Formats: sequence, C-alpha cells, structure tokens
Amino acid sequence: MKNVFILVPNSSVLQAIADPRYLFTTVNQFLVHAGKEALFNVQLVGEKKEVFLNEGLFSVHTDRQLDDSSQADLIFVPALFGDLTKAVAANQALVPWIVQQYKRGAEVASLCVGAFLLASTGLLTGKKCSTHWGFINEFRQLYPDVEVVDGSVITEENGLYSSGGANSYWSLLLHLVEKYTDRETAILASKYFAVDIDRTNQSAFAMFTGQKAHQDEAVRKAQAHIESKVTEKITVDELADLVSVGRRSFERRFKQATHNSVLEYIQRVKVETAKRSFETSKKNISEVMLDVGYTDTKAFRTTFKKVTGLTPVEYRNKYNKITLP
Repeated sequence: MKNVFILVPNSSVLQAIADPRYLFTTVNQFLVHAGKEALFNVQLVGEKKEVFLNEGLFSVHTDRQLDDSSQADLIFVPALFGDLTKAVAANQALVPWIVQQYKRGAEVASLCVGAFLLASTGLLTGKKCSTHWGFINEFRQLYPDVEVVDGSVITEENGLYSSGGANSYWSLLLHLVEKYTDRETAILASKYFAVDIDRTNQSAFAMFTGQKAHQDEAVRKAQAHIESKVTEKITVDELADLVSVGRRSFERRFKQATHNSVLEYIQRVKVETAKRSFETSKKNISEVMLDVGYTDTKAFRTTFKKVTGLTPVEYRNKYNKITLP
C-alpha cells in the first residue's frame, strides 16, 4: 500500500486538493474491480484538523496532522490562491515537514502554482520546475536559483515533480498513476475523467504580455519599439542604436531583463499578435502572416509552432469558431 498524502495548505485551491484525492481513490476502485488489491492509502494532511479556504467559504477536514510520524510515498502540494508571496509565508509550517518527508524517501509533486511553496523548501534549488505560464516571471524573481521550463506541462527531477497551469496538472496526475500502476490503468483513468493523456506542453494556452517587471529603461524602450512595429522586420543593431547601447551589451541586458533573447522576444510578440488575429478574425493564414511581418510561409509556420506547440492551422481551428469564407 502506497501512502499518498495531499497537503491542505492555507490559501490553497480546493479543486487542487479534491482532484488528486478523487483520481487516486478512483484508481483504487479500478484495481479492485479488476480483481487486484487497492494500492493507494490517500490521506489529507494539514497543520490543523480543519483548514479554512477562500476566506472561510470552504473548509477541509484533514485525515492527519503534521505531527503524525507516518511516512509518505507520494506527497501532493496543491495550487495556492491569492497573493502568492503571502500564501507561501502563511504555510511555512509545512516546509520542514515536506523536507523531512523527502529526505526519508517520499516523492513530492506540486500542482500549478503549488510550485511556489515547493520552491520555498529549497528542494528545487538548481533543478528544473514547471508552473502556471502566467506566473513564470514572478516565480523567477522569487526563486532565481530554480530553472523554470517555459511552456512545459510536467517536469521531473530526483523525485520532485511539478506541473503547468490550472488543469494542466491532470497530465502530471495521470503520469504518476502510470508510474505507480501501469499504462493501461492510466489510460483508463484518462478516459474516465475525459482528460488527454501525454500532453506535454501548455504553450498553446499561454498569453505573452512581455516581461516588464524590471528596471532597465533601455530594455523597456526597446520592448515598446518592438511591440509598436509588429508588422516590420526589426534587427538587433537597430534596437541597440535606438537605445544608444553597444550591441553585445544590449543583448546581454535584454536577456537578463526579459529572460528572452532579442530575437525570441520579437518572435513571441509577432506570434502573440498572430494568435489574437486567428482567434477573432476571418483572415486566412497568409493574411495574418503578412500582418505580423513574415513573408516566408515555412518560417512563419516553424516559429508559430515552436512558440505555441501548434501549427497556425491547428491553432485557428482550435480557438476560432467564426465561419470562414
């Protein structure tokens, strides 16, 4: 029997507590119906017997508290809610317990922005991590020693798992079901819960707004220029001249401030504009391509798929329900 402990932090998302519990208890039922023994002892663990969420709107009754010495095989750190810095601070009592359990052999999986709490333990230092695409910049500022894998749905390193944003964590849950049981059971669970299995990328859902939370005014000026000239071809030399900074120094400062190279930033701005056009207009692929400054269909398709994980046609068909002529 594997002990699966689901933490119940203060300021956390109820669904990210309920979903792993629902999944792993349902997998137990699958196993029993197949004539096997239930595999998972699923328990909710918290600092107190009752934890209130969403300013008291919900309460969760835990099965055990932190002072219980039982050893976990797998621990889930659910998504936090609200101001993440405050939410992490409100749950520091959980940190020593997580660290102790991991050192004694437990695997630990964070769901969505639960990565913030997992990173606060120091266990992710020097390791890779996934989190919600909308909070990557904030995560990097708080935990610069953790490598965020931009766009990834699942990361796994040394028994530490993390997942992408919102419902992306279902991909990690199914991955762990497969690891602890088998592929057949994971597929059954994916069909039962109507969740795609083996999805590895959350890029199609990401909205690029530009990394502006920095103090480099030269880089800010360059960013504004890029975003105002989306239909034009812009060179690194042009931007460096615009802000009166040497090219090598400009490229270094831009990368440091935005976590993108200049070329990557230009591409992402153009692709984001193309995405909005595909979602809301009747323009065809060629028209959108020209609108964002591309003249080479292959180059546009390659760049678009690199950023979003989908081809332009796949993206338009997925998000645009306007009847095209």
